[in-house]
Formats: sequence, C-alpha cells, structure tokens
Amino acid sequence: MSISLFFIIPTLLISFLAFQNRVLFDKLKFNAYFIVNSKEWYRAFSYGLVHANWVHLGINMFVLYSFGKAVEYAFYFYFDTKAIFYFIFLYISSLAFSVLPDINKFKNDPTYNAIGASGAVSAVLFSSILLFPKNKIYLMFFPIGIPSYIFGIVYMIYSYYMSKKQIDNIGHLTHFTGAVYGFIFPIILKPELFLIFIEQLIGRFYI
Repeated sequence: MSISLFFIIPTLLISFLAFQNRVLFDKLKFNAYFIVNSKEWYRAFSYGLVHANWVHLGINMFVLYSFGKAVEYAFYFYFDTKAIFYFIFLYISSLAFSVLPDINKFKNDPTYNAIGASGAVSAVLFSSILLFPKNKIYLMFFPIGIPSYIFGIVYMIYSYYMSKKQIDNIGHLTHFTGAVYGFIFPIILKPELFLIFIEQLIGRFYI
C-alpha cells in the first residue's frame, strides 16, 4: 500500500468533517498569532488536514498521491528499511517547515489564517523532482509533458514572485518554502543524491 495513503485518508476524513463543523475548522487552521502567543503549536501541523473546498482538497491529494508514489519508490531504493520513516518524517516536518516564514511574518496578526496541505505537497513534489528530474509532468489542458526540473524552475520563480506581489489568497510563500525543503531533505539524508541529480540532467540515470 502506498505510504501516501497514510496521509491522504485522514486528510480526506478530517477535511470532510471540517466542512460540516466550523468550530473544528477554526481550531485546526494555521494562525501564527495563536501559535506564538497562545502556544497552540499543533496548528503548525493541523492546518494541513483542513481545506477550503473539495477542489482544493482534491488537487492536493491527487498531487500527493501521484508524486508520492515516485518518492516512495526512490526512498525504498536508497534507504531500504528506513524508507517509510523518512517519507513520513518528510511529510510531517514539511508542514511545519513550510510555514516558518509565515509564523515570523504574521505572529502579531490574529486575523491571518491559512489552510491546506500545499506546503507539504510541494515538498513531496520537489523531492520527486530531485530524484527524477527528467520525468514528465503533465498539466491540465496542456498535452505536452514538461520535464520536471523545468517545471520546478518555473514553479519556484512563480511562487516567489507571487509571494512578493500578494495579490491573491494563495500561500505562495508556503509553496516556495515547502518546495525548497522537499528538494533539500533527501540530500541531507544522502548527500550524493545531489550528484546523482546532476548526472541525470546530463544523461546518466540511476533509477
């Protein structure tokens, strides 16, 4: 069974319950002010269990499952018996890491809230880009596959630019930070993965 389902199933369940229960929704959502001032540190993780609507939830879980399988495969290849632990740690830790800039930025603003697993999903996506840089990514309404490393470059530029513009209610900075963390995390565990990444880009494949 895919390890990603370990996160997908409870996220689907809790998101569904939160759609029906505003008290639960408000209790789980990210709020830097409450994290810092009321010591509700669990919010740095629980926000990934609630979503704005079914579309938001569906996209995040689809991306997680699609790219999570590739990361799981590579982790089993490189880390053997530690693969499950490392994948679980990647996902859970990326939830907190991806909102660190927002905790600092909004710690004195009780009105700022955020929801959704996008930061952790971005981390899984970018772990897959590190491990399989030439795999193709297909976007809706765009039938031509994009090499994942090119998609990653565009994604990072777009996320950083939009985080500076702040013209919508999407957590672009969380996406950006999660992506950076997801790319670096496997390298911390096994530094030679960066060399393998470079060698794959120039034509040598290990997986």
